Amino acid sequence: MYEWHKQIQFIVDEIDKCIKNHNGETVTLQYISRRLGYSEFHTTRKFKEISGMQFRDYMRQRKLAFALKEIRDTDRSIIDIALDYGFSSHEAFTRAFKSVYSITPSEYRNNPVPVILRTKINPFDRYFLGIGEIGMVKSTGDIKIYFVTIPAHKFLHIRNYESDGYWDFWKKQSAIPGQDCDTICGLLDSIKGKLDDVGSNDLSSGSGQIMAYIHDPNGKPFSYGIPRVECYGVRLAQDYDGEVPEQMYLIDVPEAEYIVFEHGPFDYEQENLSVEKKMSEAIANFDFSGTDYCYDTSPGRVAYFFHDPKRFWKYIRPVRRK
Repeated sequence: MYEWHKQIQFIVDEIDKCIKNHNGETVTLQYISRRLGYSEFHTTRKFKEISGMQFRDYMRQRKLAFALKEIRDTDRSIIDIALDYGFSSHEAFTRAFKSVYSITPSEYRNNPVPVILRTKINPFDRYFLGIGEIGMVKSTGDIKIYFVTIPAHKFLHIRNYESDGYWDFWKKQSAIPGQDCDTICGLLDSIKGKLDDVGSNDLSSGSGQIMAYIHDPNGKPFSYGIPRVECYGVRLAQDYDGEVPEQMYLIDVPEAEYIVFEHGPFDYEQENLSVEKKMSEAIANFDFSGTDYCYDTSPGRVAYFFHDPKRFWKYIRPVRRK
């Protein structure tokens, strides 16, 4: 089974590469099957078994997701975008777009409301599959600890009062209609202006999206004994006035001071567990002696958790002056 997860990962990586190069039509089921050395029937059956959808449906929805982002972020003509992503006409593109997003491309450009994009699936995830690390390599950065002032902003998110950790969070969210990982990540991917979006065009259900913990008397005690509620969402500009999906919360986060624990880039498959342990120890053993700060556990304060192995692992906790 692990071998087929790797094969499907190859397929989804190949799909995205070709779509971004505007030659998505070259990635056919016949082409993929020949590359893998299996029949088209067997390949499409395994793809659906692991991804939960038909190969052709995944291809179509990924093309539309890339196209939607261009409609949102550029002034290119809709027909040019449609042709780039393999649609034969303006009419065919409009029909496909509306059937998935319930809005026409022109209507969306005039009013880019949140919609559920088909984010890239990642079936071969060693951490999620429980395979563990495959060896040790030297990280490109140690843990840095520093204090920052973060300007006022908004935080758009979902929250779960019962979860304990990332995987448990999404397991519990999946039992709530309209709050599963694919739906929420797809909605957040469609929102423009995320403060932490690095401008990536891979639509991989991660760019600009972060976990967070809000200090809340009604929440579960965290490792340091403070009740908190786990959240997942995006930071937005203070003046954001876009539509808020009905299953989400939008809160104002005032300017405040924080302590940052930051690890540099690392190999996710080889080092994730090791870096996680290193970060946990640094946070647990930090001594505020000689600083003017202590942790701020006031209700409403937000702690942010950034996990982007290609750039950094950051844990940002609120502090206050002693």
